[in-house]
Amino acid sequence: MAAQQKNQLRIIGGECRRRIVHFPDGDGLRPTPDRVRETLFNWLGQDLTGKRCLDLFAGSGALGFEAASRNAARVVMVEKSKPVHAALANNRIVLKLDRIELVQADAAAWLARSSDNFDIAFVDPPYASDLLLPTLAALLPRLAPGARVYAETADWSRLETALAGWDVLREGRAGTVHYRLMTPT
Repeated sequence: MAAQQKNQLRIIGGECRRRIVHFPDGDGLRPTPDRVRETLFNWLGQDLTGKRCLDLFAGSGALGFEAASRNAARVVMVEKSKPVHAALANNRIVLKLDRIELVQADAAAWLARSSDNFDIAFVDPPYASDLLLPTLAALLPRLAPGARVYAETADWSRLETALAGWDVLREGRAGTVHYRLMTPT
């Protein structure tokens, strides 16, 4: 297989499998690697029919597009950056995934005003930020019973004590990406 070109990614499963999406340069924008997405969707199940998904800090859209490609009933993708949001809108059209609702907003502000509930949430804030813990706290009221939350960070060890209200279902590491699938206790 040819090396992946910069600023593009391949959808790895579902109805859009093998389709390529493009995204702009962005400060801290780093798509979840193929290998990690494959692991995550093995954990969640390949078919997300009926699931309501939230992709906060959507960035390249890798996780939200994968969820929609795997028949999620609804996928809300929240992205603050205007050019990145525009690329997400274009990719949604190219992929013909009308189950995706795009929101251009700050993730925390959107969570504060939303009344929606979700079965699966993807939380992958910029690594250099301290947004993971406050985002997880703000996300709790938006989670349906039994919801699963996928989160990425550069280092879980400094966050362990603050995550007392979460059960870790699965975890892994790929290079600098440390990831977990969790559920609130």
